[in-house]
Amino acid sequence: MKLRLLATLATLCVCLSAVPVNTSAQRNSSSDWPQWRGPQRTGVSSETGLLRQWPAAGPKLLWQVNDIGDGYSTPAVSGNRIYLMSNRGMDNEFVQALSTADGKVIWTTRVGNVGNPNQEPNYPKARSTPTIDGNFVYALGSDGDLACLDAKTGKIRWQKSLRKDFGGEPGEWAYAESPLVDGDLVVVTPGGAQATMAAVNKKTGELVWKSAIPGGDKAGYASAIVVEGAGHKQYVQLMAKGLVSVDAKTGQFLWRYADVAKGPAQYFTPIAQGDHVYGGALGVGGGLVRLKPEGSGVTAEQVYFIRGLPNGLGGAVVIGDHIYGTEVAQKLVAAEFKTGKVKWEAPDFGWGSVAAADGLLFCHLIMTGEVVLVEATPDAFRIKGKFTPPSPPEHKKVGQFPEGAFTYPVIANGRLYIRDLGTLWVFDIKGGA
Repeated sequence: MKLRLLATLATLCVCLSAVPVNTSAQRNSSSDWPQWRGPQRTGVSSETGLLRQWPAAGPKLLWQVNDIGDGYSTPAVSGNRIYLMSNRGMDNEFVQALSTADGKVIWTTRVGNVGNPNQEPNYPKARSTPTIDGNFVYALGSDGDLACLDAKTGKIRWQKSLRKDFGGEPGEWAYAESPLVDGDLVVVTPGGAQATMAAVNKKTGELVWKSAIPGGDKAGYASAIVVEGAGHKQYVQLMAKGLVSVDAKTGQFLWRYADVAKGPAQYFTPIAQGDHVYGGALGVGGGLVRLKPEGSGVTAEQVYFIRGLPNGLGGAVVIGDHIYGTEVAQKLVAAEFKTGKVKWEAPDFGWGSVAAADGLLFCHLIMTGEVVLVEATPDAFRIKGKFTPPSPPEHKKVGQFPEGAFTYPVIANGRLYIRDLGTLWVFDIKGGA
C-alpha cells in the first residue's frame, strides 16, 4: 500500500544531474532559473550571498498571488518574467507569463486540454515546467501538446502533438516532462514503439530524429538531461522500464539501466557527473552506473544499487561529492555520490522537493507545505530555518490518497519562489543584501 501511495504522489509531482553541454537555456542570466531544475537541470543555482539563517517566521515575503490557476507546474524565471503552466477545468491548460515585480499576469495562452482526465487516483492537472530559450518559450501540456511560444507576446509559433504526430503513449497520469532545449533541438519523450524519444527543430518544430527504443517504453514522469559520458554526447531519460540513453545527434539507442524501474512509478530526473549517472527507484533506493565505451556505442555498468538512498518525491541534488534528497521512510539523506555511503540521515523529515544554492538546501515539504532551509554539508544535519507560507490552499483527497504541495522550489535573483496549486509566493532570501 505504501508503494502504491508513493506512486500516486510521485506522478502528481511536476516531473515530475548532468553537466549539460551547450544547452541553449544557458544563454539566460546565470541568476535566472529558465527551465526545470534550474540553469543546468541539476536543481542547483550558482547564486551566492544568500541568508545563512532564516528568522523564525521565515524570509521576507515580497508578494503572493492566489489565482494563477490549478496545477503542479514549477515556475521558470527569466529576466523580469515568470513562466508557468496551469489549468482551469479539463479543457483549458495554458502557459502564462507573470511579472516578477508583483505577479501580475502579462499574457495567457491556451495549449490544449488536460491529459487523461479520468486517471486513477484522480488528480488531473498541469504538470510541466516551461523551458525558456532566448525569445521563446517551449511548453508541453499534460495531453501531449508541445508548443513554441513567443516569450514577449505568448503567440504560438508552432505546435505538435506527442500523441497524434508521434504515436505517443503516456502513463496513467499523462505527460509530465519538461521539454529539453539543446542547441537547435527540442527533445521530448512521446513514449511508445514509434518514437519513444524524439527531437524536433526548435525554430520550426520539424522532426530531426525519432528513436524507437527497444521495448517501446511508455513515457514516465521525469525529464531528459544531456550527458557527456564515455566519449558520447547523449540524452538520458527515465522511462517505464528504466533509465535509457540515446545518441544526441541521431537518436540511436545506446543503453538501458533497468534497476531504477523497480519502484511503482518512474519520475526521478536523472543526475550525472562525468561518466556516472544516478537514478532513483521510487520507494526502493538509488542506483549509480558508470558509462564505458563499447565498440561504437556505450555501455552502462552498475556501481551500486542501495536501498534507502535518495529516491523520494522531490528529486535530489549533488553538492561537491555528495548527494542530498529524501527517500521512502521520509528521511532526508546525505550520501557519497560515487559510493552510496550514507553520511547522515534526518528521520521524520518528510518527503520534500529539493533545490540548492550557496551551500544550502531549500526543501518544500510535500505533505505539510512547509519550507525548510538545511546546510548542505556531509558533516551533520543542520536546519537553518523553517516556516509555513501564509494562507496556503486546501488540498483535496480522493479516497485514501492525499494531495500534497508537490511543486519544486525555485531560486532566482536572490528570491525563493514557492508554488502550491493556485498560489505563488515570492520571498527575499538575500535579506536586502
